[in-house]
Amino acid sequence: MFTNRNKKIILASNSPRRSQILRDAGFSFEVKSKNVEEIYPESTSLEDIPVYLAELKADAFRDEMQSDEIILAADTIVIHDQQVLGKPKDPKDAKEMLKKLSGSWHNVVSGVCILSQEKTIIIKDLTKVYFREMSAEEIEYYVNTFKPLDKAGAYGIQEWIGMTGVEKIDGSFYNVMGLPIDKVYRKLIQF
Repeated sequence: MFTNRNKKIILASNSPRRSQILRDAGFSFEVKSKNVEEIYPESTSLEDIPVYLAELKADAFRDEMQSDEIILAADTIVIHDQQVLGKPKDPKDAKEMLKKLSGSWHNVVSGVCILSQEKTIIIKDLTKVYFREMSAEEIEYYVNTFKPLDKAGAYGIQEWIGMTGVEKIDGSFYNVMGLPIDKVYRKLIQF
C-alpha cells in the first residue's frame, strides 16, 4: 500500500468504484461522506459542474478536518448533446438515457477536490466515449441485469455494456469509472 507520509486520506464518497480505484492504486484511506445537496449555480458551464460539486463535497468537511488529513471528493457527469445525464430516476429513465447514448459520442467529465488545511487542489478530466448502436433488447438486458441507477449516464464502463457497447474511448478509462486516478495519484503523492 502507498502510504502518505504524514497525511491520512479521507475519501468523501460512498462510491464503491472510487474506493476500488483508490485501493487498486495502492492508497490506504478511510471513507466518510455527508449528504450534500448537489445544487450548482445555473451560470455554471456544463464541464465545470462536477468541479463545483466536488468542491462542495470537500468543503462539507472543512470545519472538522484535522491537520494530518486530506479530503478527497469527486463528482462525475455525462454530457450528451449539451445536456447533463445524471443518475437515472428509475429503470425507464435509464433506458431512455442509453437510447440517447446509443450510436453517438458523449463526454464524461469528473471534478476532483483534494483539500487539506494548507491547500486545495482541483482536477478536471474529460473523456470522450462512443457507443455503437445498441438494440432495445441489449439496453433492456443491461438495465434489468445491472440496475445502473447509481451511475451517471445510466452505465458503468467496467460492466457488460462497456465491454460490448463502447466502441471507442478518447481519454482515461478510470475517469469514466468516476476517478481520473492518473492525475489524482500524482497530486496525492505531492502532499
